[in-house]
Amino acid sequence: MIEGRNRLNEETSPYLLQHAGNPVHWWPWGDAALAEAQRTNRPILLSVGYAACHWCHVMAHESFEAPEVAAVMNELFVNIKVDREERPDIDGIYMQALQVLGEQGGWPLTMFCTPTGEPFWGGTYFPYPARYGRPSFVDVLRGVSKAFQEKATEVEQNRQGLLTALKRRAESQAVQLRGDGPPLPLELLDQIARRIAEACDPEWGGLKQAPKFPSPYMFEMLWRAWLRGGRREQKLFDIVAVTLDRMCQGGIYDHLGGGFARYSTDAEWLVPHFEKMLYDNAQLIDLLTLVWQETGSPLYLRRIAETCDWTLREMTTASGGFAATYDADSEGVEGKFYVWDETEIDSILGSDSEFFKQAYDVTPDGNWEHHAILHRNRRPQLLDEAGEQRLEVLRGKLKAVRDKRVWPGWDDKVLADWNGLMIAALANAAMVFERDDWLAAARRAWRFVMDEMRDGHGRLFHAARAGKRQHRGTLDDYATMARAGLAMFEATGEASFLDEAKALVGVLDRHFADADGGGYFITADDASDLILRARHCHDNAAPSGNGMLLGVFARLWTLTGDAAWRDKAERQLAAFAAELEKNFFPLMTLLNGYDLLQGATEIVIVGDPAASETRALQRAVHRRSLPNKIVRALSPGNALPPGHPAAGKGLVAGKPALYVCRDMACRPPITDAAAFDL
Repeated sequence: MIEGRNRLNEETSPYLLQHAGNPVHWWPWGDAALAEAQRTNRPILLSVGYAACHWCHVMAHESFEAPEVAAVMNELFVNIKVDREERPDIDGIYMQALQVLGEQGGWPLTMFCTPTGEPFWGGTYFPYPARYGRPSFVDVLRGVSKAFQEKATEVEQNRQGLLTALKRRAESQAVQLRGDGPPLPLELLDQIARRIAEACDPEWGGLKQAPKFPSPYMFEMLWRAWLRGGRREQKLFDIVAVTLDRMCQGGIYDHLGGGFARYSTDAEWLVPHFEKMLYDNAQLIDLLTLVWQETGSPLYLRRIAETCDWTLREMTTASGGFAATYDADSEGVEGKFYVWDETEIDSILGSDSEFFKQAYDVTPDGNWEHHAILHRNRRPQLLDEAGEQRLEVLRGKLKAVRDKRVWPGWDDKVLADWNGLMIAALANAAMVFERDDWLAAARRAWRFVMDEMRDGHGRLFHAARAGKRQHRGTLDDYATMARAGLAMFEATGEASFLDEAKALVGVLDRHFADADGGGYFITADDASDLILRARHCHDNAAPSGNGMLLGVFARLWTLTGDAAWRDKAERQLAAFAAELEKNFFPLMTLLNGYDLLQGATEIVIVGDPAASETRALQRAVHRRSLPNKIVRALSPGNALPPGHPAAGKGLVAGKPALYVCRDMACRPPITDAAAFDL
């Protein structure tokens, strides 16, 4: 018999290590845990969460740290703890199972499984003792165990029903798209954009209901539709602008340190769920940059710079990779690090206090649980330059005091997929705003993932921390890193980034492809510890890997001129187009990739990158909101691939030149930046 003990102290995940001192006999997910459940014929209690999750902490303090609860768990179950960020493949399967059961989902995820890991019942947070109209966790544990032992028929029916539903969701549903004209009419994308706009809040932005999530890929879709329609549908513009304005001035934004929290619990973006996630901030940098290129909004410019600088300052690990999250809690209290009392601000700012309090909605009673969350949505318009500079100085004084508080927990594991999102965002922002430090940070992170998080066969690991690589990479790791490689190629013109991106896609083709239905499975063909291989195109908080690949293939087709990439892009669309009839909301990344495929335009800039004329041409391109542009920087003397429409073209009368190419044809060269138009 294996001695009962907590095995999490052998892990590297900060979330798992948070539970290493629990009296619960936790196992990490793996063959050993499943073997123990089968040996003892005990059901599995699977608990999934993450380090920055407030309600995960609540359940941990109430139940997992309580000896009397742990004793029941240890007696009746084999207890497995999973970090959803380390194992998104496991989280995805069991979260789907919970949704099949009719639950909305969320974390902590609490799933009860047979000894072979197949789910039969579950929920999210269970309190101890009973409260909030929910039963006590101990009562739940005893009830589930009794049902497993005495109601085998009902448990088996649940197991079979859930497994059937999960397999049905994973089945291939490719459709045959018509061969004449665009596979999908762009008018359909416009109709979807209008329907989404109708579901949005015209005053506060975002979708109408609370809680409100940033959902950058959704608002990118609206923005693309506005551009595609010749900037005529004002409602689409207004929804994107009000959403970004309200978020940038709301409490969801950290006005002292930079960066956005994961979501807002209310309709006005005031009260965040205070954790900060790398993936949210990467996507918001991208969206804000895209919209700034059209509007020139000084508010967006500030938030982009502050968030990029926050990433470099607080989210960069010693290895050069980007850390995953900051916790919502400090000293066991949600948001304590971020909120203020009026008396604190008065004592720190003195005679400047009233000026600051008016700007940031600080009152004696507070705006949340008798405390003040700093925000500017009561007076959202920026002040004049002198006023904003004065506020900047005052924010610095408050930040200096805040920095001495007990900080929230920092989850410094490096995740390949989230790093891919941030690398691409920084590379793009570096081009637009001419920030070499952002590009250098993106380059360091890229090299860490590609050099330290791959094996000798070019296969990625999903996570890295404390000198250890953990868990084989998933589809999202390869898709986001391939996209990041293409972004780095556009920013630098260095062919090695293009080659490495293609190599990542090659691994996907060998180990992840669904040969029957098209698209790619979430996990590789040699993943042995899962009850099924899921395949879907649904965005979650981060964009779908299958959706992102459509854009990756479109870029590779444009950059290489190889029609095989276009074929791959169209097959990728066909693999998931049937889902549009069911629910288009989770398919925004796929639709954005399709818009890119249909409108991809390559801009080749030939010239010495240090020359002022070349920089002027680059600036003319990067100051325009052109989501379907693909930029190739080419130094004089370097050649384009054979068959490229601009092959053989170069400097014009010794001057740097810009070529706009689409559908294998190029316009006449442009040497005057003022003449650029698209």
